[in-house]
Amino acid sequence: MFKTDCFLKRCFLNSRSSLTMRRGDRLLRCAALVLLTFAATRVLAESCATASDMDDSTRTALTAAGLRYFDFVAKGDTAALRQSAAPSLTSDFSGIEAIVKDKEAALQGSKATERSPFLLEAGGTAAIPRAEFYCGVFGSKGQTRDSAVFYLNDLAPGKYGVVIVDATSSKGAYTVSVIVQQQGSDWKLGGLYIKLAEAGGHDSAWFVARAREFQSKGQAHNAWLYFLEARSLVAPLPFMSTLASDKLYDESQKLQPADFPAEGKTADLVAGTTTYKLTALFPEEVGGDLDLIVRYQAADVSNTAQTYQSNLSLMKALVAKCPELRDAFAAVVARAVDPGGHDYGTLLGMKDIK
Repeated sequence: MFKTDCFLKRCFLNSRSSLTMRRGDRLLRCAALVLLTFAATRVLAESCATASDMDDSTRTALTAAGLRYFDFVAKGDTAALRQSAAPSLTSDFSGIEAIVKDKEAALQGSKATERSPFLLEAGGTAAIPRAEFYCGVFGSKGQTRDSAVFYLNDLAPGKYGVVIVDATSSKGAYTVSVIVQQQGSDWKLGGLYIKLAEAGGHDSAWFVARAREFQSKGQAHNAWLYFLEARSLVAPLPFMSTLASDKLYDESQKLQPADFPAEGKTADLVAGTTTYKLTALFPEEVGGDLDLIVRYQAADVSNTAQTYQSNLSLMKALVAKCPELRDAFAAVVARAVDPGGHDYGTLLGMKDIK
């Protein structure tokens, strides 16, 4: 599936790994923050300001820039976006153009409501390997209603704004996140992320309810996967966590299956004489249906006929091992990925997996 994200090239973390960051790590950091005044964090390499922390002019400029770029996106005006882009994007603007083209029809005529912006400041003179921004007030148990945490890799020094827009149209509900980067007195387009706020016509709360139903039936695999989808829908960005996403993380962790890949660890799936190394397994909407995406390691995908058979073998083995998946997903998509990142995918409906 086409990934609708683009932000300063290498700064994105994998969406699923960001959302599944160890809760214990977050709590330890949050507890430490409680002992410090918020002002003291400003001297660190990374600092974050919420809307209430910003002066009026900065808050107004960030929001105006975000809404202006959202308007260009909704109109499909890629030329205006390119002219307003930061240098880090103009060198390769094809990702932004593809995102806008893919979502232009869905966003035309949409009703847009902006959320409170965030201002991220990365200090120093060199890129930060792993930048972590703690925004707002944290309590003894971690995040609060208006707080947020951002995790970014290889982030260049500078000031960045995050403007999140909830857009509703006849095509569905979307969350459009516009990243802006300060260049002189201007806020240039630094990134764009567009995602559906629903999957299969259902929001995060619906998936939470279904996850709990699966849990009550003893279907831990389905419950965990539905919690995973609920967290994905409630988090505006793959590199952002909130109180809502943290609560869902906490509730779901006791259900995490040991035989599924998670947090960068692979899982083995045996199919006959072959052992597949699963690298990712998560729900995703495909053509209006909720499908299960399975990624696995492959030495080579250039022989598509052979890879197709491997995909079929993997899907059959997975469903045979976890037959409960038939109750939760319309189809399985197996994607073989070689060491160079090239992949080959196959979709098969649950009724055809025998």
